[in-house]
Amino acid sequence: MANFTRDAIKAAFLKLLEEHPFSEITVKNVVEECGINRNSFYYHFHDLPALLEEIVKEEADAVIEKYSSVHSVVECYDAIEEFASHRRRAIMHIYRSVSRDVFERYLMQICEYFITQYIDALLSEGGIDGEMIERNRKIIVNYYKCLFFGVTIDWLNDGMQEEKAQEFRRIFKIKADSADDIAAILKSQMGCA
Repeated sequence: MANFTRDAIKAAFLKLLEEHPFSEITVKNVVEECGINRNSFYYHFHDLPALLEEIVKEEADAVIEKYSSVHSVVECYDAIEEFASHRRRAIMHIYRSVSRDVFERYLMQICEYFITQYIDALLSEGGIDGEMIERNRKIIVNYYKCLFFGVTIDWLNDGMQEEKAQEFRRIFKIKADSADDIAAILKSQMGCA
């Protein structure tokens, strides 16, 4: 029964977040929407920001589970875009709220997760190991993580226009080999290629 109530609270909150800015949603709105009392809400969540954090984390975990492996920079971008647009209106309401940092934190984690997974796969193909390669790997991951994060934030700032997302995707398709090239250069510098 406790999980049912917890899930009902999340569903009610998401429904309200699709319809209203985060700043206009109250605990009273949520409990009325799902037909519970305030004590039940507070039994499961400390406050609305805690509820928001749990939902964003679950969304991030779901995207990571769905894309258990990525084989290109374009796939990394697709996974990140899916996280940012899965619940389009709700995401925009979060993004335009004082709790924007919660979304941005998980967006950055997802960017890092997917690009790390991809770069590690590229580098492991040559059997490279060691301190030098680890330092270079971190630089590459940081570069692409920030690139994906910045592109996604720019897209959000422009209201999630589909044309812009497609433009970014085309750019990543055109530049898809750049991460592969960086990995190949690192391998050759380490005497592995």
